Amino acid sequence: MINFFLINLAPGNPVDMFIDPNMPAELLEARKERLGLNDPVIVQYVKWLGALLQGELGYSFSSYAPVAGLIGERIGPTLLLASASLLLGMLIAVPAGILSAVKQNTRFDYLMTGLSFIGTSIPQFFLGLSLIYIFAVQLRLLPTGGMRTLGGSGGTGDLIAHLILPVFVLGFVIAGKKVRYVRAAMLDVLKQDYLRTARAKGLHPFLVTNKHALRNALIPMITVFGSEIPLLLGGSILIEQIFQWPGIGQLTIQSVLSRDYPTLMGLNLTAACIVLTTNLLTDLLYSAADPRIRYQ
Repeated sequence: MINFFLINLAPGNPVDMFIDPNMPAELLEARKERLGLNDPVIVQYVKWLGALLQGELGYSFSSYAPVAGLIGERIGPTLLLASASLLLGMLIAVPAGILSAVKQNTRFDYLMTGLSFIGTSIPQFFLGLSLIYIFAVQLRLLPTGGMRTLGGSGGTGDLIAHLILPVFVLGFVIAGKKVRYVRAAMLDVLKQDYLRTARAKGLHPFLVTNKHALRNALIPMITVFGSEIPLLLGGSILIEQIFQWPGIGQLTIQSVLSRDYPTLMGLNLTAACIVLTTNLLTDLLYSAADPRIRYQ
């Protein structure tokens, strides 16, 4: 409800985005009436909610296509981009955080801490545009954007080539934020008495770190990376626009600019479902990582 009212508070009118300046006022009013824009906001919300309870998200004001179909076409590319970025971030952050904790107060630890601050502070749009300029414009090694090459084969290799730059931008930022969390979680565990006992018994340092310590540090890591998935949706909006990636982030910007209320509400509902699903999966992973956690 709050989202619906906030969207309607935005300046402008959906019809104003597509009208001819010479359109008669009567025709303009007729179009507003047909879209239900002349109704009070509370009436518009009740109508939208009633349609939602019947499984309908309505029709786009700009394209007149079903909102469910528009989101269905775009959510796949966004999930692909987000999952690949999260995987890359984990592959960088987890080993780097573990080694940084094991080699605490060494040059490697200071290097990882510095890179972490860089990854956290660098703006995504600046990094994305810089990579486009270097690898796409100057070196011409990678495409500037999109998901497929126009007139190309459209194979897996072409898809991967288009994924490299946006995935690296999001993955680098994720890794920069999460290295310190992984390091802190490992440092807390490495100070435990049972690990000192394991070392005193002559257990190999690799087993101490990667079997006993890592297993007990998984819970905070799962929490940290699980909370990153909803944030990826927000981050992907800007990245999808920069790299012209055909996902829900790009659809969100297009819908905001065109005041497409039904599509924006459908996107908000989709984001809420993704957040709830992510939280559920995170809770389930807790019990998988720690057998002591059980849900009744």
